[in-house]
Amino acid sequence: MQRHRLFYFHDPMCSWCWAYRPVSEQLFRDLPGHIKRTNVLGGLAADSDEPMPLSQQQTIAGYWQEIHEKLGTQFNFDFWTSNIPRRSTYPACRAVLAAARQAAEHPMIDAIQQAYYLRAKNPSNEATLVELAKDVGIDTRQFALDIRSQEIAAELRRQIAFSRTAPISGFPSLAIEIAGQLHAVRLDYESAETTLSHLDLLLRG
Repeated sequence: MQRHRLFYFHDPMCSWCWAYRPVSEQLFRDLPGHIKRTNVLGGLAADSDEPMPLSQQQTIAGYWQEIHEKLGTQFNFDFWTSNIPRRSTYPACRAVLAAARQAAEHPMIDAIQQAYYLRAKNPSNEATLVELAKDVGIDTRQFALDIRSQEIAAELRRQIAFSRTAPISGFPSLAIEIAGQLHAVRLDYESAETTLSHLDLLLRG
């Protein structure tokens, strides 16, 4: 049977990606054997040392509240009072790529999301990311070198460029490659079956 790649476009600091996590985990477990999942980092917000304006903090906190009310997703709102938030997700994205070099891509995504949304820690800070690398159990010295490397920066740029040419709108999103072309796949925050059925429909042509 012909194999296909399902691309999952995400950002570890995307609140809707956190909301989608329970369903995405079921989806990826239930994918047919001929469909291989590949994560693609979308890079929501570039590097910045500037504190996030209060109005933007309130907007994003409002998204958290909306998600909680719609889906029951848990958030620790202490984040907004115990940190100096910055609109910068590229460091967390590079951390995922650096961890992937030590076969810890998925544990690092999990660690970043848990730290950000439940433990009120700031993954925009490199010190937080190194701490999470230690928690994950990888070589923190190598991780610290990799996260600042030109190779990791270039790979993030490549993935961001790919996400911008894909037939998606926002994160999280899904697309499957069929005969060399990408096709958008339906995403449902409450059911993996919606996506599995759409994948079957697309592959049947």
